[in-house]
Amino acid sequence: MENLDDIRDFFKKCFAEHGETAEGVGWNSSFAQEVRFDQLLKVIPAAGTPFTFLEFGCGYGHLVSYMRSKGIHPVHYYGYDIVPESILTAREHFRNDPQVSFHETLEEIPQTDYLCASGVFNIKLDTDYAAWTDHILQSLQRFDRHTTGGFSVNFLTKYSDTDRMAARPDLYYADPCFLFDYCKTNFSRNVALLHDYEIYDFTLIVRKGSPGSVA
Repeated sequence: MENLDDIRDFFKKCFAEHGETAEGVGWNSSFAQEVRFDQLLKVIPAAGTPFTFLEFGCGYGHLVSYMRSKGIHPVHYYGYDIVPESILTAREHFRNDPQVSFHETLEEIPQTDYLCASGVFNIKLDTDYAAWTDHILQSLQRFDRHTTGGFSVNFLTKYSDTDRMAARPDLYYADPCFLFDYCKTNFSRNVALLHDYEIYDFTLIVRKGSPGSVA
């Protein structure tokens, strides 16, 4: 699934209306955004080994500041997003920071130790559920190819309240067991499914190897 124009337009509208806020990148609050960050960052080992990091769907780059507030400092942080306005804002904020760069194409970003993707699969709009699932699986394969140490990604869960799901057919509610099995079968023996942080959401963490193998 290559054409994401409708998804891009959705997030462009969010950013135009709400700017540099959690709502501006599709979340309903800073709390919801940062709770998810805490889960995604668990892909990074506690040890102080240098590592490179890619945020797939970086928005205006809030994760950079959040990571630093937690004492997490990649050798280099790469941000990727499909919304040009978000990228321009992020570049302006970090224009004098040689350890941070933002990109509109994934191809110009080198392979990294770790990658995270937060909320990039929640909005499917009118796309068929099966087609969006296939898009997710292709994206996970891309994440695997782009990393040496591992990746983390979150999803809305199919264990959400039935009435809420029925009211939002534009959202994608994923099957955590299916995606866990897919990652376990295709990418690594070391896969964690985190589904215990009191949000209608889950996080998958795929650990593949030791950091430091990418310059």
